[in-house]
Amino acid sequence: MFKSVFTKYMITFMLIIVVSFSILAAITSTMVYNYSLQSQEETISHTASAAKMYLEIEYSMSAYSDFNQYSYFNREQAANYLNVLSSFSGDFCILVCDLGGNILIASGNEPIQSSNVPGEIIAAAVGGEKRMSGDFSGLFESQHITFGMPIESKNSTGEAQTVAVVFVSVSTGELDVLVENMIKTIILTTLWVLLASLIAIYFISDRITTPLKDMSKAARSFASGDFKVRVPVHGRDEVAELATAFNNMATSLEHVDEMRSTFLANVSHDLRTPMTTISGFIDNIIDGIIPPEKHAYYLGVVSQEVKRLARLVMSLLDITRIQAGERKFTPVPFDICEMGRQIVISFEQKIDAKHLDVDFECDEDSMFVSADRDAIYQIFYNICDNGVKFSREGGKFAVRIISKDKKVYISVYNEGQGIPEDELPYVFDRFYKSDRSRGLDKTGTGLGLFIAKTIIDAHNEEIWVKSVYGEYCEFVFTLPYTHEVPRKADGTYSS
Repeated sequence: MFKSVFTKYMITFMLIIVVSFSILAAITSTMVYNYSLQSQEETISHTASAAKMYLEIEYSMSAYSDFNQYSYFNREQAANYLNVLSSFSGDFCILVCDLGGNILIASGNEPIQSSNVPGEIIAAAVGGEKRMSGDFSGLFESQHITFGMPIESKNSTGEAQTVAVVFVSVSTGELDVLVENMIKTIILTTLWVLLASLIAIYFISDRITTPLKDMSKAARSFASGDFKVRVPVHGRDEVAELATAFNNMATSLEHVDEMRSTFLANVSHDLRTPMTTISGFIDNIIDGIIPPEKHAYYLGVVSQEVKRLARLVMSLLDITRIQAGERKFTPVPFDICEMGRQIVISFEQKIDAKHLDVDFECDEDSMFVSADRDAIYQIFYNICDNGVKFSREGGKFAVRIISKDKKVYISVYNEGQGIPEDELPYVFDRFYKSDRSRGLDKTGTGLGLFIAKTIIDAHNEEIWVKSVYGEYCEFVFTLPYTHEVPRKADGTYSS
């Protein structure tokens, strides 16, 4: 995985960098070349205009009627001026030619390979074509940019006529060298950036993929049933958060696996014990071992065991229906205080048997909530049943119903063994059963509180537990308060 991810990152970043710098080199070199070329062309044009103006003025003021004679006798003076103009402008090559292409005056340090300029170039300059490029048919050793301008003089009739041509040329070699150096610099920079990126990508990839490899290894351990493996967490970035979340998931899976094993053991015990009892008593009745006068008693025991099996099956069916979304909850207004009274009264015998000190408190005689009545009754009854079951002899058992912030808080409190602090986060988990010894709870399956939490969540409400081990335990859940009061057909209030 590491090599694969590293290679993908490396290739992607390398391509991005190379393409980006290639585009940068192309754009930058083109801009610099065009700008430099434009600047040189402007300078050449101005130099050619200055040379043309000087030669026309000097020729018009001379006593020669033929430009070739003028250039012959004034070659040194004109060459000196043109040399100064050439050096000042940028070390250009300035050539003065007659209309036959013969070079009359040459200035500058540029070596020329011939004493004649091709006739087509002369014709182009006389025809008005100023800018030209190339080596002038072998006149220069390299490529040049050239501006040509005709030198004109007025004849006897006053008309202007072309007597010669002046050319100003400069080699493009310097521009080529400039662009070449620029491209080399960009290439060198690109290589350094690629190297730095390669190093950075290596460490970044390693930082990302190492935890992923650890997670992959841990996942394989989970698949084999070992949930104790954990991923090392380094730093506080997103990868560290992922590793932390993975470890939390592993802890949850380990706990769920433990709870599942406990649940299976409990269910197996809860199924096997009543079935063994039922089978044994029925066989003894059939075989005549139990006398007829005791049949009613033992059939009553069998009936209780059958009901116990039915409760277990109903709990499992409830979980299946809730998880499949088949159980729908229909909110209706009802009096939660009256429901609480009815539930507490239903536990009268168990309360008296334990001599519990009962305290029932309600802010008002009637407090109406909006929820699924049967589902809330199931939760309320189950929590009260647990409260009575796990209360110590002569302890306090309290039910409190109060309203606050448009909510109704239902609390069931009992003094008894309570729940250990390390088990509190798992109270509402599936398969949870605090009384592992089954010393107090011989009928529970560890599904009641999970069902209660699922139902409360479906109502978008909350349920929680507070406990001090060895002292007390208190379950609290909330329901939405409502001012809507149900009425019977005769107009009286209904609870």
